[in-house]
Amino acid sequence: MGKDLLSWSSTESQTTPKRMNIFMRHLLVAEMGQDQTKQQVEKGLKLYQANQTDKALHVWTKVLEKTSDPGGKFRVLGCLITAHSEMGKYKEMLKYALAQIDTAREMEDPDYLTEGYLNLARSNEKLCDFQKTVSYCKTCLNMQGTTVSLQLNGQVCLSMGNAFLGVSVFQKALESYEKALRYAHNNDDKMLESRVCCSLGNFYIQLKDYEKALFFPCKAAELVNDYGKGWSLKYRAMSQYHMSVAYRKLDRLPDAMECCEESMKIALQHGDRPLQALCLLNFADIHRYRNDVDKALPRYESSMCIMTEIGNRLGQTQVYLGVGKCWLQQKELDKALDALQRAQELSEALGTKLCSLKVHCLSEGIYRSKERQEELREQVVKFLQCVEELELYCGMCGESIGEKNQQLQALPCSHIFHLQCLQNNGSRGCPKCRRSSMKPGFV
Repeated sequence: MGKDLLSWSSTESQTTPKRMNIFMRHLLVAEMGQDQTKQQVEKGLKLYQANQTDKALHVWTKVLEKTSDPGGKFRVLGCLITAHSEMGKYKEMLKYALAQIDTAREMEDPDYLTEGYLNLARSNEKLCDFQKTVSYCKTCLNMQGTTVSLQLNGQVCLSMGNAFLGVSVFQKALESYEKALRYAHNNDDKMLESRVCCSLGNFYIQLKDYEKALFFPCKAAELVNDYGKGWSLKYRAMSQYHMSVAYRKLDRLPDAMECCEESMKIALQHGDRPLQALCLLNFADIHRYRNDVDKALPRYESSMCIMTEIGNRLGQTQVYLGVGKCWLQQKELDKALDALQRAQELSEALGTKLCSLKVHCLSEGIYRSKERQEELREQVVKFLQCVEELELYCGMCGESIGEKNQQLQALPCSHIFHLQCLQNNGSRGCPKCRRSSMKPGFV
């Protein structure tokens, strides 16, 4: 069609009615092809929304095989990426994301490129390749696109925040989440705001400020109730899951169980394997909190099966930590050490220092009870190294952050302190920023 268009435009003064008709017919065929692609994409979406996932995937795959329209191909790939993400088929998700970025490069459109790189970032985030996620997110933010690209920036910042949290870089994670929230508010994007609130709940779980860890998913649940009539039920399910984790940490186990059951019910209805794995892990943790190891261990095992199937290595690490704690409750120290060793191997591969910190802390207690002094000293040294690398201490009092449930406060610079220390300090700005800005003098 491009060649006909070139010929026609270069000989415009000599164009005959017959030649004009041929050109118009080419245009009409192309438009019809685009319309058919659009109709098939919409058909697949309706099937997907009706929970007929296999039929939707069949429709989209057929469209992908037949369409020659790059825009249509890009949209179909986007549908396939989303579907495979929600099913937990992250390797297939990455495959389609790579095909989508190739299509975007052919089109040379910055908006399509931004969306393509965002989907690459998300795919790597799901596969726990956090450094690649950050790299692709930075590429997105550097793209000079139009308003469409700017509307995606909030989602980019969310994915970047999740990646930074995955490798335990807490200040950068918080900075990214706060940027994502600003984009959500500026664009009046309630769905994005809901997702960011769930991630902030997870953030404060890791730092052991359980009041904030509960506040944010409760806020997400409010957004779902107020604005989510047309949203996917996964938004409700995710807010309930994060509320459940916070309730468990606050030792409100009946509330934790109720929220987790509701989340699991939705996950089972929609075939959401990633959420099923998280719910099973949380059920296991709830039973462990109740000292019911016989119920906890089978649920850890079920969670591990799905985590392994979908490639969630961070989830696998958390399962091994839970199993290790179960064996500790049973005084099975060798079995506990075996589980912790597996958790440590995964932690090192992923670069998630907080999990390593937990492993060293638990291992230290085991070696102390076994009176194995050499291994004990090794674990103490590694634990202190982790604390230093994570900067998990309050810049005012110098005590650890995340050692126990304490209320925390982040300043606008995203540095985190104990709330009580800030209140005692008054309004003299951030001590960490002030120290870093001080330059040595010369005599």
